[in-house]
Amino acid sequence: MYRKNNNPQSGGFNGYMADSAVETENDRLTDELKDKIRRMKVLSIDIGTEVKSQNQYLREMDDDFDNAGGFLGKAMNRVKSLAKGSHNYIILYLFLFSLFVFLLLWLIIKFN
Repeated sequence: MYRKNNNPQSGGFNGYMADSAVETENDRLTDELKDKIRRMKVLSIDIGTEVKSQNQYLREMDDDFDNAGGFLGKAMNRVKSLAKGSHNYIILYLFLFSLFVFLLLWLIIKFN
């Protein structure tokens, strides 16, 4: 009974060529994988840098908004204290005076 040996290493020159082709293909695929990993590493580092800069920008915006909110709160408290005080008559007199000045200017312009 004759058995065919399927072992490529025992095939002589053909087995060596098959092993060499597989090894060459493995080397090529390994180099491609290394290149992809290198590109992914660079991309992830760039993403990390961008995230850090965006976080810094957001922190600065948050601080600016807090400061603006503080100024606005102080201004609103001052307006409330003016509205609650007895300064209402002064505001009324100021409004009437400005109305009188505008009326006087209108009359001067109209009759000139």
